[in-house]
Amino acid sequence: MSETHNVRFEPVGIDIEVSEDETVLDAAFRQGVMLMHGCKEGQCSACKSFLLDGDMQMDRYSTFALADYESDEGYVLLCRAHAYSDLEVELINFDEEMIHSGLPVVTVTATITELTNLTSDITRMVLTLAEPGSLRFYPGQYVDIQIPGHVEHRSFSMAAPASPDGRLEFIIKRYPGGHFSGLLSDKLTAGDSLEVSGPYGTFTLKASSDRRLVFAAGGAGMAPVLALLRQLAEAGSERAMSFYYGARTESDLICDAELTELKARLPQLTFIPCLSESWPDHWDPATTGFVHDVVERHETHLTDSDVYLCGPPPMIDAALALLSGQSVPQEQIHFDKFTVTAESG
Repeated sequence: MSETHNVRFEPVGIDIEVSEDETVLDAAFRQGVMLMHGCKEGQCSACKSFLLDGDMQMDRYSTFALADYESDEGYVLLCRAHAYSDLEVELINFDEEMIHSGLPVVTVTATITELTNLTSDITRMVLTLAEPGSLRFYPGQYVDIQIPGHVEHRSFSMAAPASPDGRLEFIIKRYPGGHFSGLLSDKLTAGDSLEVSGPYGTFTLKASSDRRLVFAAGGAGMAPVLALLRQLAEAGSERAMSFYYGARTESDLICDAELTELKARLPQLTFIPCLSESWPDHWDPATTGFVHDVVERHETHLTDSDVYLCGPPPMIDAALALLSGQSVPQEQIHFDKFTVTAESG
């Protein structure tokens, strides 16, 4: 039986109990402490922290997430870290508002109630929880869905806030041969049961801010942004906001009906669709190209905005470079970067 140790996080002064057979990040999730994280698999560096004191060992991870020289200096990835004594850890990236409002991670059963193809490679999937209310989450968060017949899982963001009837909505990009997304074409069907674990993620609205909102997303990155916009509409928000959505062609644009409804409820919302590969003659040239290029053309004073980015790594990296060039404060930037595991479907 594994031993249990105390882990103290500084500078927030939070203590948790961690068993040797679980990672520090999983232990935090279990106890409702929502630390910054991304892939949870040692590939993205979002949970990188500094070990101040104690004996810790790490599971295998990518040196792209934590370089060897960083490890030698004492930096660690909490999603790979196991405690073998009491620890003191300095958090590098953290949001005190989110840490103290975390929800415990649970595993629940849900049934597929709807599968609808929105484009040639994007599907809307709706699940209904076996026990409504058994999974609590904040708009913008995601869950892990176990691949039927396997121990592996795939992560997907909810596209709507929690509902009393236990409805979970997802927008999923299908990849040829994808371990989960590949099943959406002809294997999974309405009535099938799936195991869902969560919530995860810190891609959430910050209640303490009233700054203008700028959203930028591509492909299935529509899901968490749609959830945040629906949350804002339900709250009757009067914040100014712009949503830049990137697709390849006009036929790849999705959720027209939902966005039309949201614009009626959020008259201060401006939606800017962006096309990167081909566009009709009537298309505004200022909204062609990659989504971060369109944002750069339209936004010159982002220092006064809260910026939310969701999409594949190249898009996020390019957008972060743009924000850095405009000196946008780090605490005003929130992003959900799709990892290699997520991209394999």
